Amino acid sequence: MTEPAAKPVITQAMIDAYDEYTHLTLDRRRFMEQLTKLAGSGAAAAAIAPMPAANSAKAAIVAENDPRVKGEDITYPGSSGEMKGYLVKPANRSDKPGMVMVVHENRGLNPHIRDVARRVAVEGFVALAPDFLSPLGGTPTDEDRARDMFTNLDAAQVAADGVATVAYLKGDKDGNSKVGAVGFCWGGGAVNTLAVHSPDLSAAVAYYGMQPKAEDVPKIKAALLLHYAGLDKRIDAGIDAYKKALDAAHVEYKVFIYDGVNHAFNNDTSAARYDKKAADLAWGRTVAFLKEKLA
Repeated sequence: MTEPAAKPVITQAMIDAYDEYTHLTLDRRRFMEQLTKLAGSGAAAAAIAPMPAANSAKAAIVAENDPRVKGEDITYPGSSGEMKGYLVKPANRSDKPGMVMVVHENRGLNPHIRDVARRVAVEGFVALAPDFLSPLGGTPTDEDRARDMFTNLDAAQVAADGVATVAYLKGDKDGNSKVGAVGFCWGGGAVNTLAVHSPDLSAAVAYYGMQPKAEDVPKIKAALLLHYAGLDKRIDAGIDAYKKALDAAHVEYKVFIYDGVNHAFNNDTSAARYDKKAADLAWGRTVAFLKEKLA
């Protein structure tokens, strides 16, 4: 009887190499060379390489046809052209709920972020997940191509499109005109930046997102909830300076650091980095925060 093959062991060094590849170098050849050295062989590296990545085939937590929500693809006015997005509303809610923008990672508006938008709607909010790659034609199915496209995005246009999305949500007749935002990875940084540029934003939740410049922090009017991964040295390096600037500007905020978990710990489609305990705790805090601030 043939023994089953042992499951590849993923080390922290491998996850760090993947993070460098996906967020800094975008050099897959270099990543595979590093991974081969860490794994001991090309075959082992090939088996391990997909594991830190997101798996688009992973089942959604809230299915597209879940009767609790109604979702549709829409277009709406951006800062300088049409924006694409995925709009989800609670199926059976008689009052006017708060509105929440759900901002994607550096893979664009993919099935996972659509699922997150539905999770937000299940909690009673109107959720809109914008496609910030809309100015470049929209999110492609190939994630490597999507990541490459982010290098061609104009930061000022991203901020302006975020402000335009807040304005669109604020004017939605099905909502109560109070708008929040939650973003992950690239989207966490985009939400921090949005808080700087949108005085109409009531609440902002950033998961492991890059921090804005200290001189821009006094412009923030929204209450902030900031989630960080304890092993995420690249992003965590900016926490202390951000807190200092927030304190000096008297901005309302809460910071939570989840020890022993990696960047993208909330993404349940990435088996190697997802941490259910931290993700559940952070999500519970996120929902409670949004319910408080958008009531």
